[in-house]
Amino acid sequence: MELKLEVTGREVITPSSSAPLDRLQLSLFDLSCPAIYVATTFFFKSITGSESPEFISRRLKTSLSETLSRFPPLAGRLEGISVSCNNEGVIFTEARTVLLLSDFLRNLDTDSLAEFLPEVEQGESAGTWPLLRVMVSFFGSGSGVAVTVGISHQICDAASLLNFVRAWADAAKGTATSVPVPQFAGTTIYPPPYNSYQSPCLDDLYKLRGKCVTKRLVFKSSKIAELKLKAASESVPVPTRVEAFMSLIWRCAAKASRSNSLSPKSTLMTQAMDLRLRIPTNVLPENAMGNLQSAFFLKREAESELEIGEIVAEFRKIKEGVNEMIKENLQDCNNNDTTITSTTLGQNLLTAMGSFMSEYVRPGIDLYTMSSWCRKPFYEVDFGWGNPVWIGPASHNIYDNIVFVVLMDSKDGEDVEAWVGIPKQDMATFLCDEELLSYAIINPPVLI
Repeated sequence: MELKLEVTGREVITPSSSAPLDRLQLSLFDLSCPAIYVATTFFFKSITGSESPEFISRRLKTSLSETLSRFPPLAGRLEGISVSCNNEGVIFTEARTVLLLSDFLRNLDTDSLAEFLPEVEQGESAGTWPLLRVMVSFFGSGSGVAVTVGISHQICDAASLLNFVRAWADAAKGTATSVPVPQFAGTTIYPPPYNSYQSPCLDDLYKLRGKCVTKRLVFKSSKIAELKLKAASESVPVPTRVEAFMSLIWRCAAKASRSNSLSPKSTLMTQAMDLRLRIPTNVLPENAMGNLQSAFFLKREAESELEIGEIVAEFRKIKEGVNEMIKENLQDCNNNDTTITSTTLGQNLLTAMGSFMSEYVRPGIDLYTMSSWCRKPFYEVDFGWGNPVWIGPASHNIYDNIVFVVLMDSKDGEDVEAWVGIPKQDMATFLCDEELLSYAIINPPVLI
């Protein structure tokens, strides 16, 4: 049976109290991010029988309004190089389907996941307003509910999205929030743009590869151990899961691209790094909101082989180099008179990423953008119905030209899921790669 979601309501939710913050200055890094929504859908099983969809909807709207008061920029509007915290509110959409949640997950159609994030209507975009979109979808016979949250990437990253959702879930349950009052980092690390700054147009950048499709892979725990063993080398005897996965996926995706190209292309892999995990909490709070990321990249020439062990070794070397650079830049922060804003960390990180942009913004190079959401407590979110039975990405047409890989832990914490978006012409070849299939299962059923 098809999903067939029917939209039953759409309204603007505003903060329950006025914003304590008037305006949020965006950084150069914020403005370099594509105008897309970082979006995730949380699927919950068996809503309590005494709670009707109408009751649940009212509770979610009320708690959302309360939570927005603690996150004022999310209810604001992007104006040039800053966010006006003007309480314009966020879009809250409701939808229903007669399909049972268990049936949907057992026969999971990854293409249908886009329906859980409402389409952007005329006059709306992640680069203007709303900066936050929410959609609540009720499954048939009270079997479950899906809560989708999408935040503009120009003000937040995935860790920020999780901080917000956890605070909203606590408010919905009526419990004391486990998330402290958030600090919006703004230009804490990265410098603000100059007054005459104009955001770069990235449209051409993302159209170079053509239309992309997204597929789900699952790596079982037993295969993870095998892959890590294969990825080991003398310089990196114990690779991390992320290093092993990213190297395998990059290798197989690049092989697929080369097999469909008239002439071999160079390939570039970029890996996002969460700065919250690398900067002491007394310098940068772990619940800080914003695009608190950096990135590093690896490049292989058109004719070069992508051996997993070699990729992992270089992966580790470059990552440790970035970590060391961050540590050196923060040495003065141990002094009470020095703050992270007064260091050169942000400028040095931008310089490193600028060299990446100069490498890629030219024809003939395939880019793979990779992020890991592993070890982040997405499955601890609880709106009052227990923890999610499954979590999946939500995307719409704006992702169609973006090549990406996202890793996330499974619900049991043992397996790992990979969401891979690559050009349509490459995907068929990629999914038939025998090396990939020796470690990964393609879109297995989600059983609840």
